[in-house]
Amino acid sequence: MRGKWSMGRLAAGRFWAVLLASFAGALGARETSGSYRIVGYVADADPLPPISASKLDVINYAFGTLDDQARIVLRSPHAEASLARLVALRRDNAGLKVLLSVGGWGAGHFSEAALSEASRRQFADDAARLIEQHELDGLDVDWEYPTLPGGGISHRPEDKRNFSLLMETVRHRLDQLGKQHGGRHYFLTIASADNEFVAGIELARVARSLDWFNLMAYDFHNSLTPRTGHHAGLYPSKADPPGDRAASKAVRQYLDAGVPAAKLVLGVPFYGRAFTDVAPDHDGLQQPYGKFFGAPSWRELVADYIGKNGYARHWDEQAQVPFLWNAKTRTFVSYEDPASLRIKTAFIRQHRLGGAMYWEQSLDKDDELLDVLDAGLHHP
Repeated sequence: MRGKWSMGRLAAGRFWAVLLASFAGALGARETSGSYRIVGYVADADPLPPISASKLDVINYAFGTLDDQARIVLRSPHAEASLARLVALRRDNAGLKVLLSVGGWGAGHFSEAALSEASRRQFADDAARLIEQHELDGLDVDWEYPTLPGGGISHRPEDKRNFSLLMETVRHRLDQLGKQHGGRHYFLTIASADNEFVAGIELARVARSLDWFNLMAYDFHNSLTPRTGHHAGLYPSKADPPGDRAASKAVRQYLDAGVPAAKLVLGVPFYGRAFTDVAPDHDGLQQPYGKFFGAPSWRELVADYIGKNGYARHWDEQAQVPFLWNAKTRTFVSYEDPASLRIKTAFIRQHRLGGAMYWEQSLDKDDELLDVLDAGLHHP
């Protein structure tokens, strides 16, 4: 009896060891086999930029817009051809999802689309029609921003509740569409921001309708801010004044509001923000400036800025991002590079976020930045 019990315990121990090892292996496999999404925005162009479909999980076509009647329209003369080309990329990646993104900075008439039950149904029907017509996988709503006058758009206090109702109406309509197509799931996502945006929507309620948020954790410093600074800092810099923005702080806002971590896709920029006539203290960081100089792409930064033409690269150990300072021209440039993106992919894994999003495909150079996201999230 004792021998049988010992052998039984040993067998049981081996069973649980194998089971736990399998479970641990499954967790490891989950982390390396697509549990983190890479979402890339592709702005319409003729021709479209090269796209490595195997490195992406989702493409957001940018943009559809709303007309004066708050109907979703594709204004670009290349839109149909562009969407067809993006959908055709499924030949290279059967799991690739292609979404229509509606809106963008300065795109208006969302407030009118969300205003009434009838206008919300119209918006949802337009979305379903375009998704079905172009064989897409869902809709991304880029309303910048509910209740706010950003970009001169129409806005009203009722946007806060109406935005929730609009997302619920679209979710219901996409579920109906899915039933018509054999139980297929159509995705609904939004481009979102921190601070004022969070205050202008019912965050926890909206989250129930969405598959994920594309959190625009960039443009923290730009032409609308009075001082230079990191436009996509991961953490606050010691040079930052109280209340300055950072990606980690934006993520915390969403988590504290009850948004599941897996529904947060952290946005990163494939471009910089440049300022000139900058005060020279701290190599131009957190200084007043005379002129906003522009938004050089990663392609341009590599060709003409980093280590060239008087631009010296600096690293902010607190913010975990680089910046450039040209002492002769007094020009400051905030940007993202492979080193900072590797740290951000680790941050995404550490906090079990949903993945990474970037703006925008044509701004990269030979997939130098996309490759970092792919390695860090698909093959860590």
